[in-house]
Amino acid sequence: MIDPLYSLSGFAVGLLVGMTGVGGGSLMTPLLILLFGIHPATAVGTDLLYAAATKTAGSLMHGFARSIDWRIVRRLASGSVPATCITLLILSKLNLDSEAVGNLITLVLGFALFVTASVLVLGQPIVEWYRAHVATLSERRTALATVAVGAVLGVLVSISSVGAGAIGVVALMLLYPSLPMVKIVGSDIAHAVPLTLIAGTGHWMMGSVDWHIIMSLLAGSLPGIFVGSYFAIRVPERALRLVLATTLFIVASRMVYDHATAASAVFTAFSKRAVE
Repeated sequence: MIDPLYSLSGFAVGLLVGMTGVGGGSLMTPLLILLFGIHPATAVGTDLLYAAATKTAGSLMHGFARSIDWRIVRRLASGSVPATCITLLILSKLNLDSEAVGNLITLVLGFALFVTASVLVLGQPIVEWYRAHVATLSERRTALATVAVGAVLGVLVSISSVGAGAIGVVALMLLYPSLPMVKIVGSDIAHAVPLTLIAGTGHWMMGSVDWHIIMSLLAGSLPGIFVGSYFAIRVPERALRLVLATTLFIVASRMVYDHATAASAVFTAFSKRAVE
């Protein structure tokens, strides 16, 4: 049965995603945690499979438009898939329902939101400075750097469900300055499909996915993305991104402040589990 509150939230997030292009994870996961009181592990696992569904639809559209560079997708996946599997293996050794793991996820989520908000405000100036002051990397170094970016995204997304959107796009803009923006976005979305699907499946196997919430979110978000895309050219994007970045900064600050002792708690829990 579809829950109207979750569907309304999905519509609101889909609307913003359609207008700004910002990944839904940076919006949906904090919403599930702070507004609905969902345990962080369940919020992340649920959002990952929800994102896999929406990213698949976006990837198909970019595929038909031939706006995906599969070479980049393979490089990113070469780093993200192993990193995701290792991260999931470590998480499986912990009690995902515990307060310690919830604190870790919230802390990493807060960090990822800080980075995403910074990218929303400073992404373009960073790219312009980089292109003006840093020499173009060789093909080999570019490939290795892309794999490394994929690995970082794999860890971030597996723990927090955030990172495959704005952060991935800016990283690709730095590494592939001559590539058209539409192909950068298309490649990032295509890579997010296996990344979120593998990470989401891992969370599902660990019992941290709520399918009822996923169905309700999809019922609202898909129309929201369509409406947001329609109004994207009619809304001042820069102003909207500044408002969104400010919101993410505030949410991230609260999460980090409330869970500053997460790291020590998780390492203590993991050590005890390893000894047992």
